[in-house]
Amino acid sequence: MARSKGSKNKKPQHKWTDEEKEYLALIVKGSTYKEITKKMNDKFEYNFSEEQVKGMMYRNKLTTGTGGYFKKGSTPWNKGLKGYMGSNKTSFKKGTIPPNQVPIGTESITKGGYIKVKVGEPNKWKLKQRYIYEQHYGEIPNNYNIIFADGNIMNFDIDNLIAVSKAEMLILNTNNLRFEDKELTKVGVNIAKVIDKAKKRNK
Repeated sequence: MARSKGSKNKKPQHKWTDEEKEYLALIVKGSTYKEITKKMNDKFEYNFSEEQVKGMMYRNKLTTGTGGYFKKGSTPWNKGLKGYMGSNKTSFKKGTIPPNQVPIGTESITKGGYIKVKVGEPNKWKLKQRYIYEQHYGEIPNNYNIIFADGNIMNFDIDNLIAVSKAEMLILNTNNLRFEDKELTKVGVNIAKVIDKAKKRNK
């Protein structure tokens, strides 16, 4: 017998926040889908399903490196390493190269899941979205951020990168004007600019 549309087992659609996406990008490597889902639910006190998590990973091109499942009898990579979060800049293994010795153009991932690019010596880095934006449009004004129109922090297509002021960013976030559809986000940015301009005129 077919289940009705109003079934209580049907998972309601969830609009992912930037914080949820960033945290997801941090925890996927070396984990199973079950583990990732549990971490997301523990962190945000929500009831994500594995399908929701896998769907967001697919849309953001995130991979676990394990296929998402451990075969029966296999040993997880982090067994016995409770609390282990990987190496950091103060814990290099013998033979590894510190970040200030890698060549210009090297890419690395930040704690927030964003990609940064080494742009100068001895250790000058820049977020990749800002670097790419500047290659096309020149220097970014002070107090401006570069956002991803479709919410995918791995999509560096120049058409997906938008410069917004901090005031406009606040308006975007408080009025829910950012979407997974980049064209809708661009409309939202234009609305934010109008609101911000009107506020400044009324001061």
